[in-house]
Amino acid sequence: MEWFISFSKPTRQMGFSFLFFLLFYHLSLPVLTVNAFIGTYGVNYGRIANNLPSPETVVVLLRSARIRNIRIYDADHGVLNAFKGSGIEIVVGLGNEYLKDMSADEGLAMDWVKENVQPFLPGTQIRGIAVGNEVFGTTDQDLWEGLLGTVKNVYNALNRLQLTSIIQVSSPHSEGVFSTTFPPSSGAFREDILPYMKQLLQFFWEIGSPFYVNAYPFLAYMSDPENIDIRYALFESNPGAYDSKTKLHYDNMFDAQIDAAYAALEQLGYGKMEVIVSETGWASKGDANEAGASVQNAQTYNYNLRKRLAKKKGTPYRPKMVVRAYIFALFNENLKPGLLLRGILGSSKLMVALLMTLDSKGSMLPQHHPYTH
Repeated sequence: MEWFISFSKPTRQMGFSFLFFLLFYHLSLPVLTVNAFIGTYGVNYGRIANNLPSPETVVVLLRSARIRNIRIYDADHGVLNAFKGSGIEIVVGLGNEYLKDMSADEGLAMDWVKENVQPFLPGTQIRGIAVGNEVFGTTDQDLWEGLLGTVKNVYNALNRLQLTSIIQVSSPHSEGVFSTTFPPSSGAFREDILPYMKQLLQFFWEIGSPFYVNAYPFLAYMSDPENIDIRYALFESNPGAYDSKTKLHYDNMFDAQIDAAYAALEQLGYGKMEVIVSETGWASKGDANEAGASVQNAQTYNYNLRKRLAKKKGTPYRPKMVVRAYIFALFNENLKPGLLLRGILGSSKLMVALLMTLDSKGSMLPQHHPYTH
């Protein structure tokens, strides 16, 4: 690459061209914004249950385990007050039920931020707002249409309050946004959501937000246990999978799912957008038709996931982009319907999301080694 520097006297035409270049260059780059994630590992703190410890106790548990990132699915004031001064960074959630009205009314977004975010700063380290959850996984097109408008209104509210330098706006997606994910290089978004996804990605690129995806190898394995090696899904030794297009080898499904997301983003021109896993985990209990759901498999997945994230490395397709993920979830939620009622990870009495003992230096001690043979 060569750089040409001219010391000739600038003409009016040169001045116009240079200004046009600067404008184009500025618009082509994402705005640098806050990093809402410290390190590589965080947890989701869901609370649809009637047997959970108090938020104050949760803070103690998280700090003792050196967990510095959490996501909650609302902006509960009791939780936000409990985390004041904890040093733990929080992403709060703005539920799907807000999208239709807030997308059409910027004032509602401002009111929500002023009520649920601004009063808790700076003591409570709110670093992100997740707008909606798996919106394109629903069949409600009104939600699809309302997502971008709400994202913009929330961002504009933060901007007017001068909070965009510390709070990131995002929206997590399910694997259902993809039409195909295997091999990873074939990753692509569904055609029916493309008009909405393209606009959303463009805005997130402009404000510097990453792409958040809920990646569950467990769900993929459960849907096809006859053809998917469970060892591949659990980060255990296995033959792996080969992507003939990229000539890359995958020894676990988690990395493959992330690279499928990168491939889908690349197809739309956002190959440099970071992918962060907003949820991942493994069911500890399930019905007869829910293959692989067991305490042992959940322990194996979480133990191996934590080891993989601790390496602070990227994926085969994006080796320099360190993988970061939030594990689901901190506790079983006994009032939550469906499969997740049994809990992906947690316990109402124990912080099983870690599934390992931490010594005084925060190192992992596999006292109850979860590997299966």
